Amino acid sequence: MDKRVIFAVAGSGKTTHLISRLSLEKRALIITYTENNHSHLRTSIIKKFGTIPSNITLMTYFAFLHGFCYRPLMQRQANTKGLNFRRPPQRNFPLTDRRRYRDPSGRLYHNRLAKFIEIEGLLPAVRSRIERFYDAVYVDEVQDFAGHDFNLLLAISAADAEMLFVGDFFQHTFDTSRDGSVNGTLHNEISAYERRFAQAKINVDKETLSKSWRCGTTLCEFISVHLQIKIYAHEDRLSEIVNVESQELADRLHGDSAVVKLFYEQHYKYGCHSQNWGASKGQDHYNDVCVVLGAKAWKQYQEGKLHESVAKTRNKLYVAFSRARGAVYVAPDRLFKAYKS
Repeated sequence: MDKRVIFAVAGSGKTTHLISRLSLEKRALIITYTENNHSHLRTSIIKKFGTIPSNITLMTYFAFLHGFCYRPLMQRQANTKGLNFRRPPQRNFPLTDRRRYRDPSGRLYHNRLAKFIEIEGLLPAVRSRIERFYDAVYVDEVQDFAGHDFNLLLAISAADAEMLFVGDFFQHTFDTSRDGSVNGTLHNEISAYERRFAQAKINVDKETLSKSWRCGTTLCEFISVHLQIKIYAHEDRLSEIVNVESQELADRLHGDSAVVKLFYEQHYKYGCHSQNWGASKGQDHYNDVCVVLGAKAWKQYQEGKLHESVAKTRNKLYVAFSRARGAVYVAPDRLFKAYKS
């Protein structure tokens, strides 16, 4: 069975590639992390087939983890009552003590459920269930799997089924979960990240989705220079890159609903068509975008040092810039301060 991870770039057609693998003859499970991407995938499946075919299952990761991996195998025995998405208290229960994995009301800590499944010896049964119900498992947004969840993903990849993981290392802006130092350095360096897949006997594919359809040549070069993230374009298409340095232009952009304004956080306070940098991931319908930078980032941008931002900030900026099919406006947030409520 083919087991493969495809490292994609922004706008390269990850969703299109996944949907192209689906047919009415193959039993397929698609797992994704964010609600945005779940909605996007659902729409794409319906567009292809007119409905969600009975042989295709689309699940968010925690629905898969709890509903497919855990509940049928152990819920009755462990007498648990769903998931707790809060951080567990700092108690040093041994790994084999069930109190480490559930709160006093019987809910399981979401960031430890994958480890609980491992500790209870359920992984062989989970692999057997995959083999029984599915011919192929497709995992989207694989770059956002972290903590114990990443370990579980590699463990279930040994199931006798086709496995395809797709993601963009530099679009890692969220984590499925964290638990202390578990895989704490997973996303520090891409070559080490690739080795984790190779060690699990998963083929690493860096060619299939290596070029962007969304971003033209100008924008790809801009991202490569300013963020030092290599991205190439399918089309030799020019894009306008505009530095916003006047209040007049900022005011016009604020009122222009055709241009989405992307802020680091709290976009809803600016009273315009907007989104946060990281939360715009998976959005493919924007044309012109205005990326609004805080004082530090704006200074780094002017000095050609935006790539020196901490990894999570740089990744979110990569997401924001790469939303554009058309023009990109780069603005300091001081020009939008008057609009903030």
